[in-house]
Amino acid sequence: MDKLIHGTAAEGTVRVMAAITTDAVAEAIRRHQTSPTAGAALGRTLTGAALLGASQKDFDRLTVKIESDGPVGGITAEADPNGNVRGYVKNPHAELPPRVDGKFDVRGVIGKGTFYVIRESGFDIGLHREPYVGSVPIVSGEIAEDFAYYLAKSEQIPAAVSLGVLLRNSDPFVMAAGGVMIQMLPGANEHIVTMIEDTMARAPHLTSIIKEGASPKDLLTTALGVIDFEVLGEEQVLFQCTCSFEKAVGMIGALGRDEVESMIEEDSGAVMTCGFCNETYTLEREDLEGILLASGAN
Repeated sequence: MDKLIHGTAAEGTVRVMAAITTDAVAEAIRRHQTSPTAGAALGRTLTGAALLGASQKDFDRLTVKIESDGPVGGITAEADPNGNVRGYVKNPHAELPPRVDGKFDVRGVIGKGTFYVIRESGFDIGLHREPYVGSVPIVSGEIAEDFAYYLAKSEQIPAAVSLGVLLRNSDPFVMAAGGVMIQMLPGANEHIVTMIEDTMARAPHLTSIIKEGASPKDLLTTALGVIDFEVLGEEQVLFQCTCSFEKAVGMIGALGRDEVESMIEEDSGAVMTCGFCNETYTLEREDLEGILLASGAN
């Protein structure tokens, strides 16, 4: 079962998050039928969004959006404070040959562009506050470094980020996925920062220890070394979309009476596919007629 933990270290001067996201990433790849490299890129983005969203309050929503000129065209990932994530890649079939070291060329399929983080508060309960939008240029395309660069430049939080997705080329089958995010808060000792950076640099590859059965606590222990940490919260991570048949009906109704009548006359129904999860909703003729009846009653 996928799990995310968050807490503090170094007497509350360091915020720590770690997650195992193997099943959630596998579900995203299955739903969108991605190529291996596009799947690795989507999986890293989903994991990073889950980690960054772990410190949100109830009813908050965080969106990470990558707009780029590489073959994937862009990636969008959403996370809430309860560990639910969803997301998609614009071109799920984008692929490039492996790098010389045999690893997926995520940097190549991403290309150059802009990395956005959008924070919304209370939107789902009708509090339409102006969202916070931060953005930075894509500096790596490897995604973990882009999360760290965003935090440092846009939110003035020095951070160390490690994200990994291990795939078997053929399916692609997700063998392991997860990540660690360490954020230095005001008052963090520079010596502690140096220790963490050195420990993470020398740590075994993230996905190798996840594949062997590591827990989120194990990931933090590996990343922090001798530095103690306290876990303050734990959530299950799920690929969970907010779409529904009712929402599909509402969206088609919002197109207007003329458009709905046209759907009835030309196709005797309508089909809607959610971009986030690829779920398809089929509305029959009677569903569309019900929309017209409801609009006539209003």
